[in-house]
Amino acid sequence: MSARLVARVLIDSPLPQLDRLFDYEIPPELADQAVPGVRVTVPLRSMGRMVEGYLVEYAQTDDGDRPLSEVDSIVSDVRVLPTSLYQLARRVADRAAGSASDVLRLAIPKRMVRAERAWLASPPPERPVIDDGARAWAADVVSSFRQLDEALRAFRRIALDAPPGLQQLADGAYVGEWAVTLAACAIDTLARGCSAVIVVPDHRDRMQVEAVLRERAPQFSVVRHDASQSSPARYGAYLRALADAPCIVIGNRSAVYAPVSNPGLLAVWDDGDSLLQEPLSPGIHARDAALVRQEIDGCALVFSGHTRTTDVERLVSLGWVIETPAVRKVSPRVILSATREGESRGARVPSAAFAAAREALADRPVLVQVARPGYAPVLVCAECRSPARCADCAGPLHAARAGAAPTCTWCGRGARAWACPECSATSFRMASSGSERTADELGRAFAGTRVIVSDGDHLVTHVDAVPALVVATRGAEPIAAGGYGAVILLDGDKMLLAEDLRIGEACLRWWSNAAALAAPGAPVHLVGVTGTVARALATWTQPTYARAELADRAPLRMPPVVRVAALEGDRKDVDAALMALREAVPRLGTDAVLGPVPAGGGVRALVRFEYALGSAVTSSLRASVIERAMKARKPVKGRAARPTNTLKVRVDLPDLDL
Repeated sequence: MSARLVARVLIDSPLPQLDRLFDYEIPPELADQAVPGVRVTVPLRSMGRMVEGYLVEYAQTDDGDRPLSEVDSIVSDVRVLPTSLYQLARRVADRAAGSASDVLRLAIPKRMVRAERAWLASPPPERPVIDDGARAWAADVVSSFRQLDEALRAFRRIALDAPPGLQQLADGAYVGEWAVTLAACAIDTLARGCSAVIVVPDHRDRMQVEAVLRERAPQFSVVRHDASQSSPARYGAYLRALADAPCIVIGNRSAVYAPVSNPGLLAVWDDGDSLLQEPLSPGIHARDAALVRQEIDGCALVFSGHTRTTDVERLVSLGWVIETPAVRKVSPRVILSATREGESRGARVPSAAFAAAREALADRPVLVQVARPGYAPVLVCAECRSPARCADCAGPLHAARAGAAPTCTWCGRGARAWACPECSATSFRMASSGSERTADELGRAFAGTRVIVSDGDHLVTHVDAVPALVVATRGAEPIAAGGYGAVILLDGDKMLLAEDLRIGEACLRWWSNAAALAAPGAPVHLVGVTGTVARALATWTQPTYARAELADRAPLRMPPVVRVAALEGDRKDVDAALMALREAVPRLGTDAVLGPVPAGGGVRALVRFEYALGSAVTSSLRASVIERAMKARKPVKGRAARPTNTLKVRVDLPDLDL
């Protein structure tokens, strides 16, 4: 009996019950084209139509086996799914109780025919050649960190505490020292014939690393990979990453999946930034995907930032990640600024910070960081101080500018006839100052000084070295040529009031990133904040704060000491999933489940579990999702409709509200 060639296909579908490999017979006319990694179209009997998928591997069966449907067509001859990428997607999805096709949808751009034809018609990229000057420069930068060169060449996992400060490039532009460090690591890796991938939170960070690489890396060796590109450009960049010639890929969170050849370095900048958390299913953080990829590829892995997250610190404490501090420690001059005796306790800018700003404005710009954008983000009743809420949707009211009628943040309706439900008063009071109101106030205090606002509505990436007041929201601080003459961090006490488990380390990250933009020796005033977070900033000992936070969470069994999964849906579905979980993982413990409690029309439960139980827990939760999805399939005509699937599972929650 002769054997037949069978393709094992992963169907591109969000349905959890289709998250497995299906067998299809390869017809003789497609035998030469049907190779692992290509896109194919196959029939799906349950849906009665053709669907796209990826040919993952071959399977040999006898002609006497069960009948199989045939592969309908080959979408493209390009092998867009390397074996290593499928393994990564599968393991990442299993870790998060999700689907591999959902991960691949983030990793592989949509096919663009013209871009693909242009790529196939062009000659293959050549192996980049690093000149001696770039090699020497990269080696010099890498040597400024203890044992970093040895760690990179041994493909270790590294925690790299980035030095603060800026550096001027040959074209006159300024970038952060961290960008120079990561670019040097990438060029050093490229010089050894390996590829490098650098993952950054947003375009501001990407532009800094790109500026250094343009100056030092060989032409055409740098590949941009992010969602802001046009579809043809992104697909073309993906095809370049697939080529055999090593390259440096720089991009946002999806770049962690870039299928480069011979990977030697994977670097993640500022892993505490929420932009590195994927909002789409299965909700994988770039840090976790990087850890899985490093195990598969065996490359060096670098976590770098001005602060260290408790997640990375946990890995350092286990010895899984090694520390490589700078040979010479550099830190900003941080001052814990508070109101002095005789000053108004409500003064937003203490006299010491005000004096520092006035002195710096003689010849340099000054950065003022605020918590929120807008004019008056929060309004309260002028009489009883109750929060002002919209009468239609109960959303918070805010004022867009001075004298403007309040509007609802949620629905956008005006509130001209508003009355306080508590005391019936009809007047408002501004309870907070956003970036625009702060700019107005400081503009009056420093008459004749140019004021620049940088926030979500006013995008500013760089400012020149002339005197100016730069009012920026956290994360939107522009780079000043030569650094800021002074940095004033406002609203710190309000930032720390957020009901979030990670608010302390988040504030420390926001403040540290802003302080790193100061000129050498320039004062950094943290206004109105004391305690461990303030001391960590003042002494520039962020890893010590991360260790203390980790120790405090251990007895409470809070992440990242343990992992947490959230289950949402109808009460019976959640209860059934929890019962199945306890049967599948008896070592879970009696205190592992919190809830269920009412949430969003159903219930919500949290499951805390040790890392060693991760595979068993996620497998059980995934099985419950699939079982519930199977029961919610489209009903046969003439039969009663089945209930819809409401069970949702999210593993490793990015935020855990207190």
